[in-house]
Amino acid sequence: MTPEETKAFEEKIRAYVGLENGPPKRGNDDVNESMIRHWAEVMGDELTTYTNAEAAAATSKEGIIAPPAMLQAWSMEGYPMAANPAQDIQRQLHNVFDAHGYTGVLGTNTSTEFFRDLRPGDQVTAHTIIDTISEQKATARGIGYFIETVTSFTDQNGEDVGRQVFRVLKFIPADGANDSAGADAADNTPAAPTRIPSPRGHDNGWWWKACDEGKVLIQRCQSCDTLRHPPRPMCGECQSIEWDSIESTLDGEIFSFTTLHYPKIPGYDYPNTVGVISLSEGTRLVANIVDIDYEKVKIGMKVKGTVEQVDEKTMLPVFRVV
Repeated sequence: MTPEETKAFEEKIRAYVGLENGPPKRGNDDVNESMIRHWAEVMGDELTTYTNAEAAAATSKEGIIAPPAMLQAWSMEGYPMAANPAQDIQRQLHNVFDAHGYTGVLGTNTSTEFFRDLRPGDQVTAHTIIDTISEQKATARGIGYFIETVTSFTDQNGEDVGRQVFRVLKFIPADGANDSAGADAADNTPAAPTRIPSPRGHDNGWWWKACDEGKVLIQRCQSCDTLRHPPRPMCGECQSIEWDSIESTLDGEIFSFTTLHYPKIPGYDYPNTVGVISLSEGTRLVANIVDIDYEKVKIGMKVKGTVEQVDEKTMLPVFRVV
């Protein structure tokens, strides 16, 4: 873009700052014990204040509460957004970015505050605004802008129950140069976009290295032999920090799954079926389920995994129904 074009573009996107994303949206369902139980089961959270009314009544909570992390879930759109999402203000803003070559999108971070526990019968309403748009930034993913939205959550009495700040990066993919990035499209063939690279740190780098070598390892406590995944420094059973690992056979069954249709992030195939797989060793793993129509995927299906190269840079376990 020329300086004049950049100025005009930035004036256009900054006109969205301060706008409400749409009317306040009340969740389709009130806070209820069934959804709390499903959440706790999938997350493997055994805290009795979420699922056991009698035990919860004997605690300082004095009854069932919803896991705080469910706050946003009570007002999310659900499956309709995959087929025909409403063109709210945020999607209109993203369309402006897309039209100017900023086709990449990456959720970078979120911060959430919880003001009180939610209980069965509470009604949650979300109020979202476009809060800020950064100056143009040069990032590892490409040149782009950070967009922050702020969502306030209120209950049936209009009282605040939580607040969430969500930050995304809209960028021109660095490996998909175009005129907006200053490249000549006639002389450059954009490279195929790759998946978002895995975050590798001190506690999980060894797991990803094994994956690069075609193996899926499961961390094992050396004190009590408890298996655990994802990797972490301390055993949740005996608090030992001594561990080794075993190699998984990648035999398992589908414990839960979802199929992603939208938004379509470069580097991924859609529909994108992602499953929580119960491995025969006793731990669970999140991975893609491939080579099957997503409408035919069922909980309880037996699956077999292999570690495969899913793009130029990434090896990942994927599972097929057997």
